Amino acid sequence: MAENGARKAYDQEVASVAQREERRKKWMKCFAYVAAFAVFHTAVILVFALVLMKVRTPKFRLRSAAFEDFQVSTLNTNASFSTKMISELSVKNANFGRYKYQNSTIEFFYQKYKVGEAVVPRGKANFRSTKKFVIPVDLSSANVPGDVLGNELSQHAWIPLTSRATLRGKLMLMLIFKKNKSTDMNCTMNLNISSRQLQDLECS
Repeated sequence: MAENGARKAYDQEVASVAQREERRKKWMKCFAYVAAFAVFHTAVILVFALVLMKVRTPKFRLRSAAFEDFQVSTLNTNASFSTKMISELSVKNANFGRYKYQNSTIEFFYQKYKVGEAVVPRGKANFRSTKKFVIPVDLSSANVPGDVLGNELSQHAWIPLTSRATLRGKLMLMLIFKKNKSTDMNCTMNLNISSRQLQDLECS
């Protein structure tokens, strides 16, 4: 009788230990799931912060140009040129959100002399896309001393030009966050007076 009682108590103790062990395993499994979810959640937040929310400066560029009403004089002491430049510009937006920019002005220079300017109308570049548009620019050497330009054209058949502009606007990231962002255009190019084409165009 006493032996049966001891046996029963032993069996109950074994069963209790087994139950506790089972509960411990379930708790450890639950903890592992929670930890894995926390790691996954952290990884998602890091990817979101490092990739989707990373702010990249949009790129504002002069892409190409064609010319109309091209007039040029190569007299050494009174050289001059005038033309209408049909310029293609672009705003490249690599962000995960649209970029809305305000009106701006693009200016063209020969050396230190301004030879043209035009208004860049406000617009927007959608997320991870490039907006292209065309604006006409009247170029003229009216502000350039004739002998300075004449000396240039006596050496080669092109006129080195530069263009400068700044776009100011706002980035709307993931339709939630807004951030002010500006982008500069700095381009160099040569206006070939023989072929009446733009060549050696580089922008930074």
